[in-house]
Amino acid sequence: MQLNPKFTASREEGKKIFGLIVVDDADQLVGMLSMYDILLFVQPKHMKIWGEMEDLEPDRLFDDLLGKVKGIQVGDIMTTEVVTIGPETHILSISDLMINKHIRRLPVSEDGRIIGMVFMSDVFYHMLTQFLH
Repeated sequence: MQLNPKFTASREEGKKIFGLIVVDDADQLVGMLSMYDILLFVQPKHMKIWGEMEDLEPDRLFDDLLGKVKGIQVGDIMTTEVVTIGPETHILSISDLMINKHIRRLPVSEDGRIIGMVFMSDVFYHMLTQFLH
C-alpha cells in the first residue's frame, strides 16, 4: 500500500493534512486514514475515569501512547469501508451523505480510480456562494 502522493506536495506547500487516501499497487482505493483514526487508536481505554485514577501519571501515559504509534502501519488503523461518490453526484446527495454518515471528506471515483476529493467545507462554501447569488 502507498499513501496518496498529494501528501508530500501538500506538506511542501505548507498545507495541513487531516486525512489520506490509501491505495494499493494497482492504484485502487483500499482505505483512508484520518486524524480520527489515529486519535481513536491512541486514546486510553480508561479515559472516561481519568479523574478517578489518582495514581495515573498523564505524562508517562502520553509518552507510552506515542511510543505505541511508532510501531503501527497505516493498514492497521485505516478505515477500510470508504464511501465514494462519482463526478456527477449532486451536491445535495453529497451533503446528505456527509451529514448522515458523519463524513468530512469523500473521494471522487471514476472507473475504479480516485480522481478527486470533496471536503465538507467545499460543499458548505459552494452552497453559501449559490445562496448569495
